[in-house]
Amino acid sequence: MVKRFTLLLATGFGLGLSPVASGTVGTLLGVALVTATWSVSLAGQIGIAVAGVLLTLPICNVAEQHFGVKDDGRIVADEYLTFPLCMVGLPLEPWVLVMAFLSHRVLDIIKPPPARGAQNWAGGLGVAADDWFSSLYSLAANHAMYYVVVRVFFPQ
Repeated sequence: MVKRFTLLLATGFGLGLSPVASGTVGTLLGVALVTATWSVSLAGQIGIAVAGVLLTLPICNVAEQHFGVKDDGRIVADEYLTFPLCMVGLPLEPWVLVMAFLSHRVLDIIKPPPARGAQNWAGGLGVAADDWFSSLYSLAANHAMYYVVVRVFFPQ
């Protein structure tokens, strides 16, 4: 029963079974998670992000062992549970969500160092760690883009 629930979480409640771009489709669950929880304080946002990051490890480990394939495309918990990390300290505005979604996906796909190397680590750590690094890059990029957009288009 626990394994079934863990696999359900790993596949993003079935979103990871999408025949096209499962990681991108799975990240939509992360957008929903942020939308549902982001009215909390900055400390709450950090807590949600850290909890998501920590949860990726056991979930992805169980799923990779079950599927028997290194970083199986059906596993999307690493995408949706790390998305909140990309939004820490940012307002819940539609354009910010789109910006964060796009940067999260692009940086997960290109995997700047050390993310690409982390993907080679064993087990669930290898499935999730590249997303941790990519999400941190995304967080930095999102804050920089937010700052520029606000300063250029909405000066006070």
